[in-house]
Amino acid sequence: MLKYKTYSPKASEIENKWFVVDAEGQTLGRLASRIAHILRGKHKPTYTPHQDMGDHIVVINASKVHLTGRKAEQKVYYHHTGYPGGLKTTPYERVLAEHPDRIIKKAVWGMLKNNPLGRKMFRKLRVYGGADHGHAAQQPEPLVLL
Repeated sequence: MLKYKTYSPKASEIENKWFVVDAEGQTLGRLASRIAHILRGKHKPTYTPHQDMGDHIVVINASKVHLTGRKAEQKVYYHHTGYPGGLKTTPYERVLAEHPDRIIKKAVWGMLKNNPLGRKMFRKLRVYGGADHGHAAQQPEPLVLL
């Protein structure tokens, strides 16, 4: 009788790499989808849904990401304060000018699990509006997104 065992890696066996992604000229949704895929660890053959298998991602040039169609003029970000009538709206162009990192963070956050594991994965994402980042000591590998 054959017995096949499913391999599940222990937390001590998980290796986390560092990747740097250049967002210049990338489409926002496709970029966020690929980043979320890597943060979850789905690109690894030992992927396990209930463990944090993902790698660290450093995104540079977040201010140079683009949207297709007329989304740049029409996209609006919403936030509710919790008080009656407290719905706040911010147009995409203003968020891009003031906080370009929030655009990619919000897009990726919407693609991760909404639980403690998703929050743990999200903490491995670092986004910078310009080309400089402070993670050279981790020796991140450049990641080319298709």
